[in-house]
Amino acid sequence: MAGHSMMRCGEFKTSYRADTTIFPTPWSRNFAIIGVALLIVAPYLPFVSDYMITLMIQIGYLSIAALGLNILVGFTGQISLGHAAFFGFGAFASAWLNNELGIPVFFSIPLAALWTTAVGMIVGIPAGRIKGLYLAIATLASQFILEDFFARAEWFTGGSAGSLAAPFSLFGFEIYGDRQYFYVVLAYMVVMYLLATNLLRSRDGRAFVAVRDHYLSAEVMGVNLTKYRILSFGVSSFYAGIGGALYAHYLQYVSVEGFDILLSIQFLAMVIIGGLGSVMGALLGTIFMVLLPEVMQGAVGILKTTEWGNIPAITDGLTWIKQAAIGLAIVLFLIFEPEGLAHRWRMIKAYWKLYPFSY
Repeated sequence: MAGHSMMRCGEFKTSYRADTTIFPTPWSRNFAIIGVALLIVAPYLPFVSDYMITLMIQIGYLSIAALGLNILVGFTGQISLGHAAFFGFGAFASAWLNNELGIPVFFSIPLAALWTTAVGMIVGIPAGRIKGLYLAIATLASQFILEDFFARAEWFTGGSAGSLAAPFSLFGFEIYGDRQYFYVVLAYMVVMYLLATNLLRSRDGRAFVAVRDHYLSAEVMGVNLTKYRILSFGVSSFYAGIGGALYAHYLQYVSVEGFDILLSIQFLAMVIIGGLGSVMGALLGTIFMVLLPEVMQGAVGILKTTEWGNIPAITDGLTWIKQAAIGLAIVLFLIFEPEGLAHRWRMIKAYWKLYPFSY
């Protein structure tokens, strides 16, 4: 109307390029930049304790591995119950490359990830022929095969004694302490998340989603199902390898017992709770899974200070409740929020964008 300024209502995409941008709105881009900037200054904030830095490092390397599993499960529609074994293989491979071949840690981490990719693609070969429950059993078998390999291959893993991993070093400068290592994990995390987002915007990424949504239609359109199913295992294993290597050089010790089936299930829980088929969901799910035991521990401490803390049945059952919380969280999310935390975040954003006309 003449004399009136036009007000934009909503975000309108006028090209395919605009529809596949990493950040759908300027607000989301600015929010991500502010988030990374806050993380960069976090170690120097007075209220951020050493323990909080430890938790953030843990979230960092686990979220990289969880993102790899989400590319496999959420974007390609495959299933893997052996992700922890690839996470462990990356950890042992990076330590071995550094200890035995003298390769600097800066280079041993990506090299270990490439080794893990090769192992993952070998394990992924059955995925070209089988799917569903049969594929789940095949990947479960790979979990136990690699666990057995870790226990027996003393030249590679140190066997039951485990393996020492050197601290992270770059051009002769060694990084000691959580506050310095936090930046190493943050740098890897930002790079790996940007790589995943760009991958899913590419032709190969769209092929992954096509295989998940309707594999027969994808095949008719010329998508090589076998190639992309195996490739998704390779990409997933690469991410697991990076996460495992970062874990190894953080703890500076790798033990065979740390990569069991329970950790594989926890990775699946991160993906389910965060949201299948969402890059941000992998991060949200990891944050939830890392902080859940901490919240339960705090709740247990508060309960012990009340009159309920004197009841033996409650005090004896507290350790069991902490273990059961993970399983309970998965069940509750599958029932009440099957699309995960990422979907809930999108709903909250949509509510504020459309308010007060939410209908």
